Amino acid sequence: MQVILLDKVVNLGNLGDIVKVKDGYARNFLIPTGAARRATAVAKAEFEAKRAELEKAAAEKLAAAQALSEKLNGASVKITQKAGVDGRLFGSITNADIAEELQKAGFEVHKAQVRMPNGPLKMVGDATVLVALHTDVSAEVSVSVYGDHS
Repeated sequence: MQVILLDKVVNLGNLGDIVKVKDGYARNFLIPTGAARRATAVAKAEFEAKRAELEKAAAEKLAAAQALSEKLNGASVKITQKAGVDGRLFGSITNADIAEELQKAGFEVHKAQVRMPNGPLKMVGDATVLVALHTDVSAEVSVSVYGDHS
């Protein structure tokens, strides 16, 4: 299926590109999330009419993500969780836990934006996680995990 991208999509293309993707990817992800539209003649004409407006909105999103990245870069989060005497946690710290702490600190971050390449944190100590705010913008946040031995 051919679709017109209404937003930048990683590993696919930029705003306005007409790309051929598998039907399921288009129907189940791109179209419902508003990232793309079927590339019909009518849709192409409508897109060209709205191109400047969509590019302006994309630039505003990028600027907002960059501003948040400036504030978020180097921020630190402290999380306390029950742990054994050897420093292993009972349970783990996931992206949802980190996003929740960042929201408490006043940052607008969703759990899907918190990237943990090594999986959930299972030990007491410090770790660095990546927060992907936009396809082109990310910030590093340090997470300090403390054990609660009570």
